[in-house]
Amino acid sequence: MRWWDIEPVLELEKDLFPEDAWSRGMFWSDLAHARGPDATRRYLVAVDTTPDGERIVGYAGLAAAGTGSDSGFAAVADVQTIAVARGHWGTGLGGRLLTELLRAATAFECAEVMLECRIDNVRAQKLYERFGFEAIGFRRGYYQPGNVDALVMRLTDPSTSVPTPVQGTQETENNG
Repeated sequence: MRWWDIEPVLELEKDLFPEDAWSRGMFWSDLAHARGPDATRRYLVAVDTTPDGERIVGYAGLAAAGTGSDSGFAAVADVQTIAVARGHWGTGLGGRLLTELLRAATAFECAEVMLECRIDNVRAQKLYERFGFEAIGFRRGYYQPGNVDALVMRLTDPSTSVPTPVQGTQETENNG
């Protein structure tokens, strides 16, 4: 994800999460930490290319804290956001975005990955469970202004949950 992706990402964000959408400033702030040798964030977009042009149909972001070489604790990543346009639900796009985030967590040398998921978002919970995330608690009233609880989930050792590409296939990435 690059700065010029923020406007189309915001449109999708507001469509999918009308009550608790991220602000423009939140995306700008996280993207400011996604480049350079000291990067602690990884944000990406999924683009659908048609004869009419390109359209962002998904995005995801991850933040890492600490480093694998820091003494006394291991690095931890937090899935900040994953979103897929409604027309692409059930296509595997969410899984591909999550795979890329877990690859980033592994590159950041994170020992575990955490996330919060709306308690009423069963579709997302099932995706995370397929990747090995386990529910470990709740955050009451986490999503505002709707006062919706969050299910806290954790994955230990993200490197074991990242599928290996099948030989002879090619994965492509569009980072803008």
